[in-house]
Amino acid sequence: MSVQSQPAAAARPSGAAGATGSAVPLVDVRDLVKHFPIHGGILQRTIASVQAVDGVSFSIMRGETLGLVGESGCGKTTVGRVLLRLIEPTAGQILVDGKDIAKLSGAALKPYRRRMQIIFQDPYASLDPRTPIGDSIGEGLRIHGIGTPEERRAKVKRIMDLVGLAPYHARRYPHEFSGGQRQRIGIARALVLEPDLVVCDEPVSALDVSIQAQVLNELKALQRELGLTYLFIAHNMGVVEHISDRVAVMYLGKIVEVSERQEMFRAPEHPYTQALMSAIPIPDPELRRKRIILRGDVPSPVNPPSGCHFNPRCQLRAELGGPEICVTDEPPLLDGGGDHFVACHFRGAAARDGATAAAPLPQPAD
Repeated sequence: MSVQSQPAAAARPSGAAGATGSAVPLVDVRDLVKHFPIHGGILQRTIASVQAVDGVSFSIMRGETLGLVGESGCGKTTVGRVLLRLIEPTAGQILVDGKDIAKLSGAALKPYRRRMQIIFQDPYASLDPRTPIGDSIGEGLRIHGIGTPEERRAKVKRIMDLVGLAPYHARRYPHEFSGGQRQRIGIARALVLEPDLVVCDEPVSALDVSIQAQVLNELKALQRELGLTYLFIAHNMGVVEHISDRVAVMYLGKIVEVSERQEMFRAPEHPYTQALMSAIPIPDPELRRKRIILRGDVPSPVNPPSGCHFNPRCQLRAELGGPEICVTDEPPLLDGGGDHFVACHFRGAAARDGATAAAPLPQPAD
């Protein structure tokens, strides 16, 4: 898997082999852009746009999990929904097995919809309250014309058993289930079509911690059993560390850092990633980590800062005396070694090429 945010400024990283050993990515997203128009005036003309996703590129290998992390409003959910064509992209390519599905529509797109499914963040809001959950789970089979009614019912029963639901649950309605059970229903509905890619849009954020662990372990077990590929969207770094093979960090519509999971949590490079890592609790009352408190609020995606989008809040830029390059030039996402890509003028490859060295991430102290 590889990630790149600005292909014109940086060489495209080479993908790593996934669980199947294949060197060909299942999904290859290039320069993905999604801007939402803002209308105003009597004629409701477009007066501005929300730059939710602004030039994001990444690849996901078969059988791996890419964790996409960032604070609320950074555009990670929009990336997932545009990838599935639930939202139309403004620009960019979405290659699935080499086929650009961003240009497809209607009957040509339908087979790819079957191959890509989503687990929504709110399991209750994503279920029809007037439809028994057995019918909700099997709706995709009916839409795609798979099997006879008897065969569809048998497949729904098998997938319900796979996620830990009893056969008699098929006749019940969503309000009769707990939060964890409803999320299992959402997982069953996503898996019943036997997809290649599942976009997990913060699937455990609304659940209790004990239920979160159950659902995460269920997702990992299903991935091993069915050979699934995940794009796992979350803002909880602990959850991302538990389930991901690689991690990509987003800020204000752009990817600022990507690396193997262990490398990301061992030695984060980008100042924004360091701030996120400093907020992770340490399970030892004798140890404390120095928190990095970011200044101000996240800028508006309607009018993002010039240069590096993170520059108004960057603790590293403040330490270096406010270098002008952070405001004038947008940093490319460069390979700093070991497939660890960083978009910063003073970190990773850019720092080794002669830029000012940055301070290390604060470590736990007694």
